[in-house]
Amino acid sequence: MTTVEFPGLWGLKLTVDRVAFRVFGIPIYWYGIIIAAGFLLSFILAVKNSRKFGFNPDVIMDLVLFGTPSAIIAARLYYVIFSWEDFRNDPLLVFDIRGGGLAIYGGIIGAIAAGLIYCRAKKINTLSLFDFAVPYLVLGQAIGRWGNFVNQEAFGSNTLLPWGMTSETVRSYLERNMEELAGIGIIVNPDIPVHPTFLYESLWNLGVFLFLIWYRKRKKLDGEVLMLYFILYGAGRFWIEGLRTDSLMLGSFRVSQLLSGLLV
Repeated sequence: MTTVEFPGLWGLKLTVDRVAFRVFGIPIYWYGIIIAAGFLLSFILAVKNSRKFGFNPDVIMDLVLFGTPSAIIAARLYYVIFSWEDFRNDPLLVFDIRGGGLAIYGGIIGAIAAGLIYCRAKKINTLSLFDFAVPYLVLGQAIGRWGNFVNQEAFGSNTLLPWGMTSETVRSYLERNMEELAGIGIIVNPDIPVHPTFLYESLWNLGVFLFLIWYRKRKKLDGEVLMLYFILYGAGRFWIEGLRTDSLMLGSFRVSQLLSGLLV
């Protein structure tokens, strides 16, 4: 249990627990439930609307069955590659995903790679299918970010904005990593609230989803919706990543910022 405080919002306090419930003593975390909820809603909407865009619902089901394992594996590999120092002394930790460590960009790469293989094997118009499916991907991302709130992770540097948040988890993280963060130019004070960057990205992604759903019916060329996803998500993530205190790094560069700029 942890208490999340928003001092600028009339002293609002929320108590959150990472564990939703237990099954035979095994904790089931809210993070996984929220990710699954976003995935399920996206899947239901995609199946429901697939015929309107000329796709058999079975194609969507097959794509999900094929793409989900690929996305999870790639998300883990992406995180491990850029956080190898945390795993080098005990490589078996690579397989302990319940301990955290899934990178959304890795998941996107894995899902797209699986989709490319699937479309080629089934002789389906790849760009047309991606145009149809990608709005639901970003909707899942918007919902999934709330798992970071429950875990009190993926937050930003200090802010005096009214919606700045803090908690014991936030303060502890900043205290432990002050020197490391200062080394990459981020000066933090554990006693000052931080940017809720998970919220920024969730709201941004929701806006991207609504725009892509609107634009999807108006596109003139296959691939337009997919490219707009790359541009819009990449631009938002580039800005938001610059606020975060837990970025995966490649030397002195934030990996997700580099990739976001490339996507744009």
